[in-house]
Amino acid sequence: MLEVIQNYWVYFLIGQYPNGPLGGLALTLLLAALGLLLSLPLGLLLGMARVSPYRALRWPVTALVYVVRGTPLLLVIFWAYFFLPSVTGHKTDQFSTMLTALVIFDGVYLAEIIRAGIHGLPAGQVESARSLGLGYVATMRHVVLPQALRNTLPSLVNQFVSTIKETSLGYIIGLTEVAFIASQINVQVLTKSTEVYFLLGLTYFILCFGLSRFAFWLEQRGAKRKRAFAV
Repeated sequence: MLEVIQNYWVYFLIGQYPNGPLGGLALTLLLAALGLLLSLPLGLLLGMARVSPYRALRWPVTALVYVVRGTPLLLVIFWAYFFLPSVTGHKTDQFSTMLTALVIFDGVYLAEIIRAGIHGLPAGQVESARSLGLGYVATMRHVVLPQALRNTLPSLVNQFVSTIKETSLGYIIGLTEVAFIASQINVQVLTKSTEVYFLLGLTYFILCFGLSRFAFWLEQRGAKRKRAFAV
C-alpha cells in the first residue's frame, strides 16, 4: 500500500489538476460541502413549510418530502442527468448533475432535521413570542429558528457525513471523485486491488469517523449548556 500511496497520492488527492479537471478527494469534499451549503436554504424553507399552519403549503411539501425520501439517490441522479439537459438545452456536466441531485436529496432530509428541531422546542417559546405581538414569520425568524438551528448542529454534521459517502455515486455518471480515481488507479496497477480499495475505505473511514466524533462533541456541549441553563 505504501507503494501505491507514494506513486499515486497526488492523483488520489486532486486528480489531474492543474493539467486537467479537479478530481479525487478534493472534488469529493468540495462536492459534499457545496451540496450541504446549497441544500441548507432549501431545507430551511421546506422545514418551515412542514410546520406551517397553512394546509395549502404544508400538504404539497409533505408529499414532496415523502416522495424524495422514498426514492433512492441513484434514481435522483439519473433524473438530474437526463432531465437537466432537456431543460437547459445542452448537456449538463457530471459535477452540475451530481450537485443538483445532492441539493434536492439533502434538502429534503435537512427539512426533516429542521422540522424535528422546531418541534423539539418547548411550546412556551412560540406562545411567549405570540403574546408579545410577534407574527408567525417574526416568531420563526427571531425566536424559533435560532434555537432550532443550534439544536440541530450535530444532525447537520451527520448529514455532511452522509453527503460525503453519497458523492461516491457520482462514479455511475463518470464524475472523477475519489472512488472513481481509486478505480482508475486500480486499472493501472492491476495486482494491487486490495491495497487500492483498502486505502479508499480507510480514507472514507477517517473522514466520516472524525466528523461523527465532532457531531458527538457538539451534542455533548449542547447538553451541558442545557443543564447549565436549567440550574
